[in-house]
Amino acid sequence: MKLHGAQIQAVLFDLDGTLVDSAPDLIVAMQRLRAEQGEPHVDTASIGEVVSKGGRAMLRRGFPDADEARIETLLPRFLDLYFEAIATHTRTYPGVDEILEALEAQGVRWGVVTNKPGWLARALLAALALDARCAALVCGDCLAQKKPDPEPILHACALAGVNATRSVYVGDDMRDIEAGRRAGTMTIAAGWGYLNGEDPQDWHADAVVVAPHELLSVLGLG
Repeated sequence: MKLHGAQIQAVLFDLDGTLVDSAPDLIVAMQRLRAEQGEPHVDTASIGEVVSKGGRAMLRRGFPDADEARIETLLPRFLDLYFEAIATHTRTYPGVDEILEALEAQGVRWGVVTNKPGWLARALLAALALDARCAALVCGDCLAQKKPDPEPILHACALAGVNATRSVYVGDDMRDIEAGRRAGTMTIAAGWGYLNGEDPQDWHADAVVVAPHELLSVLGLG
């Protein structure tokens, strides 16, 4: 589905798995946590598949024998370890920098709506020198609601001074598409993200994009 660039005021992105590939640093943090807990080194690459599901989902992969009470106990330390080296290996996905530059050149604002806690999201964007360029950042602890509730996206539109119906939300999880649809934005499923075996075609987004470089064409901004 081709979206019309002349109508677009803003493009909002999910963060992990859409704008940036943060799995490598999260995997390192998980290995450090396992070592602290006296657990043997194991292949925790599978946690990369569920990064978009949040810290608890990652811990369930990293500590498959842990009950929910232990998961809650481990979560703060996991996040602290991640924060200590939050952008050692994390990078924007190939093609994303060019997309952001093209949006800026054409006067289209861009922002981030993520369920990631603010202290982590702000640190990550700053480390990647994206914070000053971002027209709106709405994190998981900014409001009482999180995605798939539409309020975070509506709040981002208000911060950016744009109309939701003339904005696009891009994400790699079904709740991203649900949130965008409920907020009234156009929606694009990021087929390059942390899909965990899901087929983004099933999410009923306005468009599914396999690689970031295809976004500009789909948006009609190429």
